[in-house]
This record gives sequence, structure tokens and C-alpha cells, in this order.
Amino acid sequence: MFKGFRKIKAFFAILILLLFFIFLMSRGHVYRQSELEYGVTFSKQQAQNLGLDWQKVYLSIFDDLGVKKIRLPAYWDEIEGQRGNFFWQDLDWQINEASKRQVKIILAAGARLPRWPECHFPSWTKGMFKSQVEDRTLEYLTKVIERYRDNQQIVAWQIENEPFLSHFGDCPKFDKQFLDQEIALTRKLDKRPIIVTDSGELSIWVGAAGRADIFGTTMYLNTYSGFLKRYIHYPITPAFFRFKKNLASWFVHPKDWIVIELQAEPWGREAYQKLPQAERDQTMNLKKFKETIEFSRQAGFREFYLWGVEWWYWEMGQGRPEVWDYARTLFEKS
Repeated sequence: MFKGFRKIKAFFAILILLLFFIFLMSRGHVYRQSELEYGVTFSKQQAQNLGLDWQKVYLSIFDDLGVKKIRLPAYWDEIEGQRGNFFWQDLDWQINEASKRQVKIILAAGARLPRWPECHFPSWTKGMFKSQVEDRTLEYLTKVIERYRDNQQIVAWQIENEPFLSHFGDCPKFDKQFLDQEIALTRKLDKRPIIVTDSGELSIWVGAAGRADIFGTTMYLNTYSGFLKRYIHYPITPAFFRFKKNLASWFVHPKDWIVIELQAEPWGREAYQKLPQAERDQTMNLKKFKETIEFSRQAGFREFYLWGVEWWYWEMGQGRPEVWDYARTLFEKS
């Protein structure tokens, strides 16, 4: 009897110590709203998928919303759609328009970049050996950095996008050694900080953050699960992200931690423009947007890149400007 009682006491002692450890690791500085900085990610391809005039959307981001920080993807399949023939005009225009307005730019390069299908290989790479594709990727990366490294509005290079989450998207098997080659090449070509990103909910961050000058996490709360065939809300609190950041900091030490992708658009069972409004509202609407902003503030980060500016603009065209109008207030304060 007493032996069993001692086991119960030991169990509860360990449980209390574990809970105390989690409590300590979940603490962290929470910034005031006035201290926060917001930017956006813009995808020309996504704007076009929504049937929008992508240049008009892009200029509205600066001239109406007042955005001063932007992440732009240099899509390989768009820039080198034909092998050896480079189409720079649209990305040049985006970078020039942002630069004229003194907007700070994160330029993302690599084969895996924001927006579905995640990996944006040119069609001419199909059928090539892995080593050949990697050689071509390094050549493309060199072209991108050499073309834009004289632009002082580019404050950082993002190399690949969530590379450790390679099971998500239409992508080949992840190769850490090749990612290291891309990062080493970028450091050789330019001295600006390198951003490496990872999933906020599905990864442990150490592999990505250990390679980064600036680590960028995603932050999603409401999604559609293809596995469960239903909409889900992640059962997490802001302390979850503080805990992960503190734990990862034991092993790796990037110079800064940011939220590179903060959910601010619906995540549906298919493209959200094909869904009825009631279904879009299950994962994002004005109320959920405001809740996400407050959640992210308490997560212990200072800088956020909102994901979904194309949707905000598209919503205006549907007669619902509320999200766009609310977003404007965030950039006025940042």
C-alpha cells in the first residue's frame, strides 16, 4: 500500500515540476501595440488568380494602406520560364515602386517560395537529375542576388520558404545539404541578413533558426484539415509560441525572431474565391482578423508580415471593405 502511495507521490511531484518548467518556458516579453511593426507579403500570381489588376493592387498597398515593409517572392518559373531567357520586368517594377516609396523589402528566392504549389520550378526542369536541378537553382539564385544587391531598400534575403516542411506542397524531398549550399552562396554574394522560415505549428524551429540571421515563423489559427476533412482551430494559446521560442533559444541564436506569415485570409477546402462567404468566414473574417492580431501580439514577437493582402483587396470588390479598412489602421500605427 505504502509502496503504491510513494509512486503516486513521485508521479505528482514530476507532474508539478513539468508544469512549472512549462510555465517558466512560456514566459517572455510581450510588446505593446504601439511597439509592433507590420508588413505584408505580396504575390503577383495570387492577385492574378483572383482576377485582379495586380499592379493596381500593388500600388494600393503603399498608397492606400500605407505599408512600409513588404516581402516579395522572386518566382523562378516566372523569371526563367524558358531556360536561359530571363523575364525581370515585373519584379523590377515591383522593387522599383517599393523603393521609390522607401519601403523596406525582403526578397525571397529559391525554388520553394510563398503560395501554392509551394515549389515553383520551371517546367523545363522536369526530367532532369537532382544534381542538375540543384545546379540550375544555384545559377538562378546567383542571378537574382546579383541583379538586386545594389538596391539598398532590400533589407534581407529569404532563402527558400519553410524548407523543413517539405511534405506540404508539390515539392521534392528536402535536402539540408543543398539548403546549406544556397545559404553559403548567398553569404558569398552579399552581406545582408538571411531569413530562413519554418512552420509555427508543425515544426520545432531549431534546424531553420540555426541557419538564419533572422528566423521567421508562420502563425495560423484557423485552417481546413484535408486529413480530418473538416475545419479546425488550433487549440493553442500565445504561450505556445513563447515556449517554442524560449526552448529553441537554448540551442540556436539568430539575431532576430519575426512572424514572417501571419494568417489574415481564409484557408478553405479549396481556393477561397470558390467558396461561399459563410464558409470563408469559418477561417477568416474581420472578427477573426482582430483576434489574430491580438493573439500574435501576446506571442512575444515585434515584427509581423501579414498574409492575405490580395484577399483584402478582393473582398473590397465583393462589397466588403471592412478587412482592408481595419488593416489600414495597423499600418498607420506601425
